[in-house]
Amino acid sequence: MKNVIILLLFVVSVFVSCKKEKDTKPQEEKQPRVVWQSYDETKDLEATQSLEQARMHLKLVNSKVLDKNDIWKSLEPELDFFSEEKYKSLKQFILEKDIPTIQQNIKDNRLTYEELTLFYIYRIRKYESDNALSLNSVIALNPKVVDLARELDKVDKASIDVNSVFGMPILLKDNINTEDIATTAGAIALQHNNTKNAFITEKLIAKNALILGKANLSEWAYFLCSGCPVGYSAVGGQTLNPYGRMIFETGGSSSGSGVTVAANFCVAAIGMETSGSILSPSSQNSVVGLKPTIGVLSRTGIVPISSTLDTPGPMTKSVIDNAIVLNAIIGKDNNDAPSIATDINFVNLINDVSLKEKRFGIIKDLLEDSIYKIATEKIEKAGGVLIEIEPEQVQLPGFLSILNIDMKNDLPEYIKTQAGDEVEIKNIEDAIAFNNKDTLIRIPYGQQLFEGIITDSTTVEELNEIKERLKTAARTYFDVHINKHQLDAILSINNYHAGYAAVAKYPALTVPMGYSAKGEPKGLTFIAEPFSEGKLLQLGHAYEKVTKERKMPVSYIE
Repeated sequence: MKNVIILLLFVVSVFVSCKKEKDTKPQEEKQPRVVWQSYDETKDLEATQSLEQARMHLKLVNSKVLDKNDIWKSLEPELDFFSEEKYKSLKQFILEKDIPTIQQNIKDNRLTYEELTLFYIYRIRKYESDNALSLNSVIALNPKVVDLARELDKVDKASIDVNSVFGMPILLKDNINTEDIATTAGAIALQHNNTKNAFITEKLIAKNALILGKANLSEWAYFLCSGCPVGYSAVGGQTLNPYGRMIFETGGSSSGSGVTVAANFCVAAIGMETSGSILSPSSQNSVVGLKPTIGVLSRTGIVPISSTLDTPGPMTKSVIDNAIVLNAIIGKDNNDAPSIATDINFVNLINDVSLKEKRFGIIKDLLEDSIYKIATEKIEKAGGVLIEIEPEQVQLPGFLSILNIDMKNDLPEYIKTQAGDEVEIKNIEDAIAFNNKDTLIRIPYGQQLFEGIITDSTTVEELNEIKERLKTAARTYFDVHINKHQLDAILSINNYHAGYAAVAKYPALTVPMGYSAKGEPKGLTFIAEPFSEGKLLQLGHAYEKVTKERKMPVSYIE
């Protein structure tokens, strides 16, 4: 009995001591919660009707099925004691910083993984709740992400590689499967598509990256409507370009991935390209985007267009970050036939590189673009060798049939093997019928491309012939000059030659190149032979060091 009394006294004394210690600490003030409110979009929409680019004639801005408050609702308690002052104090350690710098700041105890994660959640809510600045770039946030960040803060920081994705909050294009967040492809038909993780999602998690959430996209990866705005989805609304909100296109279909990286809503994002869907939004938003060779990255667990041409790829603010993310997601996937194994460390590969004596094919017609011309001159000044080329223009007949027939077959296979049980559609015909039940909400811009899939009667034999013919034509388009002049890469603009690179199965890397007189970003795009990702990253890194063209969008520097 005596021992019990002693034990009770000890517990009471510890409790009192802890309470006193807690009471003596200054209590942080609970912050008011931010609420997004819908508004009359009429004036904004009317303003877009006078824009020269017809695809920017918008019919709506915000989603009709997603309340933006629901994006961050589950994380509101985490932000209750995260103040604007705290946010501002962390900016110097995070905004526009590359991964190695952020990691070093954490190792030096300037911030934690929890603070880094809260910073991005706060920033997303700060801008996406403001109807004058919102970009509609995020569809969902991971409700577990802050808890996961706290766990990583328990790890000995000295052991962490600064060139790693450890603890880095990353957004995924919302056609990449995630266990804790529905994967919608922007479509209402997939709004409750609760899945297992995609192969590349698992790779990120295995490297202790933080899946911050899902980025908006052009619905069904921009293979739904014809001539409609890029960056629009029924679930996410209209993604907007931070460099010219409701003025410049975002590029597509990885629109949200490009925008969120540009606006510093995450450390990095993953996009997916069939033909231009990484290169376009990366260049339009002044970020670095890599479209790898088919097989370098797995496609398992990604809502498809074409098993022939689809590939995910990293989208980042810098080439070093691109290499770090690529390192994290490579790996052979036995469930994806083209998948290969590689032990390349892309970060190590780009150390100590320069443009000196590297040989570039510059396209004569593109020299009429002053930004491209200046970029090539900078390369030459840095020691690069420029060879002016005039590729023979070739058509790519049948390209659309590759997408049509592949999606007709690949989407049902994805739904059968990768989608969640609540998905009711089974194929394109079902999706069309589903959309027709409420065209104003589900398909305000129509579904002409979906309807074209059904009417395309290309046979398997014809399709195989088209694929081989186009691959040969596109490779000839590049190889004539690559072989003749022993080129390291051909230089293009944005996604101008994405179609050729797609059917040739050549990798491409776009790096910020500058801005038009109106402030619209452009990217210098490096194209090279298959499985030359390392070379492209070397060249892009060397170009980036010489030029340093990327600038933050001015309306999003606070």
